[in-house]
Amino acid sequence: MDNADPPFAPAPPTHPLPQGAWDAHVHMLGGPQHPLSPNRAQNPAPGHDFDDWLALLRDHLAALGCSHALIVHSILYGTDNAVTHDAVAALGVDFKGVGLLPDGAGHNAVRALSRANCVAVRLNYVHGGVLTWDGAKAMAPLLADQGMHIQMLLHADKHIAELADDIRALPVPLVIDHCGWPTTLASNTTAIDTLCALLAEGHIHIKLSAPYRLTRDISQTHALMRRLIKANPDRCLWGSDWPHIMLGDARMPRAATLADDLYAITTAKERQKILINTPNTLFLP
Repeated sequence: MDNADPPFAPAPPTHPLPQGAWDAHVHMLGGPQHPLSPNRAQNPAPGHDFDDWLALLRDHLAALGCSHALIVHSILYGTDNAVTHDAVAALGVDFKGVGLLPDGAGHNAVRALSRANCVAVRLNYVHGGVLTWDGAKAMAPLLADQGMHIQMLLHADKHIAELADDIRALPVPLVIDHCGWPTTLASNTTAIDTLCALLAEGHIHIKLSAPYRLTRDISQTHALMRRLIKANPDRCLWGSDWPHIMLGDARMPRAATLADDLYAITTAKERQKILINTPNTLFLP
């Protein structure tokens, strides 16, 4: 089994992020005290224990100028959310988590996530996992009771049309990762039309994250990102996707470059919403 590549050393972006900014999509990795899933696709980069990864995450956020972060539990650890819980606890009140629960998880499991400062559960339609769409719909009322929501990774061009009516009926917010991760970068497809309609209606949020997973020339994602922002700038978020695990054919990015790329396509007013106002509203009590 291959090891993940280590992230580049942190560096500040050319254009500083506004004070109070969120990195709304990072993953936390651990050491021997955090057992990996036997079904994982890869191992973390070697040579680091939990304290090392925590220090690297702090350095990453300090370089970007982010005072808040959302730690999305990695499927490398399966449904054992301990590494994410431990990171959120160590980092403090300005940090929240997204946990992983299987189909059929009940009230006690959802409440335990909430008490560990997790604000959502994650559904992975791209790599598979333990939570299905039917399972997420069944869990949604329990999430609503705890003020939580669903975060979802999908390929919009493959999945959004079949899910749109269900999304409109959800009793909780749905956050879609990585610009909807379409397998084509065209910004005028039926799938992107549907994403934009759901954004405009206020049924989804979307993360303007991981453009490097869509193409090696991230400027090619600008038309897509601008269309998503225009549809509803109050429902957009940004995240670095640090430490960039499970790269596949993508190249390791520099987080500062990703931050500068967002700066290049947004106004100061839009950045205030994307980096501060919207994540504060969605993630903080």
